[in-house]
Amino acid sequence: MKNNEFGFSGFAAYVPPYRVDLEQWCAWTGNSWDKTRAVIGASFRIPGVEEDVYTMAANAVLALIERNDVDPARVGYLALGTESSIDNATGAVIVRGLVDRALAARGKPRLARDCEVPEFKQACLAGVYGIKGAVRYLAHDGAGRQAIVVAADIAEYERGSSGEPTQGAGAVAMLLEANPKILALDLAAGGNASMFRGLDFRKPFARYCGQTEGISGRVRDFPVFNGKFSTACYVDETLSALDVMLAKRGGSRAQYFHELEAVFMHRPYHKMPVTAWALGYLFALGADAAGAAELAGYCAAAGVDSAALQQEMAQLPQRAFEADFDGTVAEPYPLTAALMKAFRETPTYKQVVDDKMRLGAKPMMGMGNLYSAALPGWLAAGLEEAAKTGRDLTDKSVLLIGYGSGDASEAIPGRVVAGWQAAAEKIHLAGAMQAACDLSQAQYEALHDGVPAPGLAPLVSGIRVARIGERKTGALQDFGIAYYSLGACEKA
Repeated sequence: MKNNEFGFSGFAAYVPPYRVDLEQWCAWTGNSWDKTRAVIGASFRIPGVEEDVYTMAANAVLALIERNDVDPARVGYLALGTESSIDNATGAVIVRGLVDRALAARGKPRLARDCEVPEFKQACLAGVYGIKGAVRYLAHDGAGRQAIVVAADIAEYERGSSGEPTQGAGAVAMLLEANPKILALDLAAGGNASMFRGLDFRKPFARYCGQTEGISGRVRDFPVFNGKFSTACYVDETLSALDVMLAKRGGSRAQYFHELEAVFMHRPYHKMPVTAWALGYLFALGADAAGAAELAGYCAAAGVDSAALQQEMAQLPQRAFEADFDGTVAEPYPLTAALMKAFRETPTYKQVVDDKMRLGAKPMMGMGNLYSAALPGWLAAGLEEAAKTGRDLTDKSVLLIGYGSGDASEAIPGRVVAGWQAAAEKIHLAGAMQAACDLSQAQYEALHDGVPAPGLAPLVSGIRVARIGERKTGALQDFGIAYYSLGACEKA
């Protein structure tokens, strides 16, 4: 253990019990199951009308506190990272209120009165910004306290859109403190990048028009997005953050890819982080004199001019691109991308891509896109898998790469600490996913529309939405405000 280290000491997850099997979804929609399974995954979760982002977050936080014997009085920071907040005035404090009520109902003390309750928003990067804020809090005015960050989101797309099979919902709560019990983070050694792209994934308020009159179910949050362009933005921004981190680190960039134990990235769907990480290795070869021969071999196999490739790679630090208004999207690094086929056929690809990204990947194939919770979810799944299978990660280096559309990315290195297994065994992500009800097409479509599903009894037993206020006039107005039930936590 090193002095002045901060990081993770616990994780807990919550996912809705309602599951859509993607093989069945392909049968309903006429999509290819083989392609969907290879590119996206196996299933996704969808919230019921009795759930919102705050109930999911609160259920995850409550599980984190109880499973890790957290003293609520020590928690001085409770942050919510989300792009699914349904209140523009408050957010994390709603989660705090639900957790306080549930703790009191179980005869436990509430969270500390002096607990900070910030909410972070930058698309899917919100949870990472919450994590960085927690580390900064613990290192300064929160010394001696504990911090909880919960990343929670509802990823939903219109039926028939290209994003429909990449939906998902859930929350991951994280306990952070000094002298962490699982993973120490090194923010100083990290890298970040940001660039405004106006036609990437967006959620303008005008989308809500027509959804607020006669509230009878969950308000839907379908984004405005341009899939191919969003993919290009993801690749460019994560490469840029990685470039900054590797420049700080010095030494051989390609060797870092070989020495790293595992990488966990923001995961909109299965294939996207894999592609970005593989391209990152090719860029690393381009920056290393020692990597010239290996890179030249890929160029020869793909018929790419090496000099032209170097010119393309040199554009990365200042690269700025936007989609054309005619809807076309150009590949930002076409020559580098052309090397991918040759690279995939080598043993090196298995070593630096497959092997580094395998840990925890299988459970994520059944989670769907969790937006801000996707990266924390993958990290939690990987740590749990390593603990269960006896893979010793002690003192091993791992890398976290977050991303948020619009765009911004963070690359944060970490080190697994001695004795991590005991805390990792409490994650229980697999248990959170066990309770699942596969939906029929009619049930899926109903929940997707934000209304109760036919023949489906409400299955959420924890904190949930009881009703939505509709009073616009009078002494006490509550239009659009949710009232919550504690479910199994409620006192008799």
